[in-house]
Amino acid sequence: MSAQLFVVATPIGHLDDMTYRAIEVLKSVTMIAAEDTRQSIQLLRHYNIVTPLTACHDHNESHVIDMLIERLKKGENIALVSDAGTPLISDPGFKLVRAAQAHNIRVTPIPGACAAIAALSSVGLPSDRFSFEGFLSSKSTQRLLQLEKLKNETQTMIFYEAPHRILASVKDMQSVFGAERPVGFAREITKTFETIRKMTLAELVSFIEQDHNQEKGEIVLVIGGAAQEVDVDQIKLDQLLQRLLTDLSVKAASQLAADLLGIKKKVAYQRALQLTDKIE
Repeated sequence: MSAQLFVVATPIGHLDDMTYRAIEVLKSVTMIAAEDTRQSIQLLRHYNIVTPLTACHDHNESHVIDMLIERLKKGENIALVSDAGTPLISDPGFKLVRAAQAHNIRVTPIPGACAAIAALSSVGLPSDRFSFEGFLSSKSTQRLLQLEKLKNETQTMIFYEAPHRILASVKDMQSVFGAERPVGFAREITKTFETIRKMTLAELVSFIEQDHNQEKGEIVLVIGGAAQEVDVDQIKLDQLLQRLLTDLSVKAASQLAADLLGIKKKVAYQRALQLTDKIE
């Protein structure tokens, strides 16, 4: 079989999330191309992997591609890993994968952990349609322009954000998307201080301001899409709210009904108040 470039996902925090297949691949290849060899060596030592490492990151990827492609053409299998999670997801590797394909070298994914998908699966926002937006600009002016372009998107949106910018970014999101837009906040996923919360953008601003520990670690933001203007099926809304109100508060019931029916929370909340009065 001809040589392969393996794109190998690694843990985003908890080392036990490494798959058996990923371990076997990293042991069997001739070389591992790593975003940061100092970071990857810790993982390799944990699993007694002695395969040689070479650096492949944003600043040198263009220069090392030729060397890696030549070795692949000679029949050597090579694995690509990032610091954590799935390579190419806001990490280096795209140029290498593209070059391998251009030379008819097989690219084989070894699936595993991905912070974006882990966050999406656990914050309770719609996951049937979503977009990954990566990191926003570090400059507020440019960041606001980016957010304005996304303001009316109806699908769930996933962002990565640096801890030192998280408060400023969430405040910008609140100013563009509105204080009541739902957001999932996932910090330090799989690690000791894992925090996963769902709230509104206004509540998240307050949460971070009151606890500066939330400005530490790896952070994923999952933003609910803009509410679509749809005709409200009053009978369906009433039936759903009446059922939800038997177990939930007006606020919680109306938020869940709005998410399920794709309507504005304000519409569901006002109707929930009316139904509560009738119930009482």
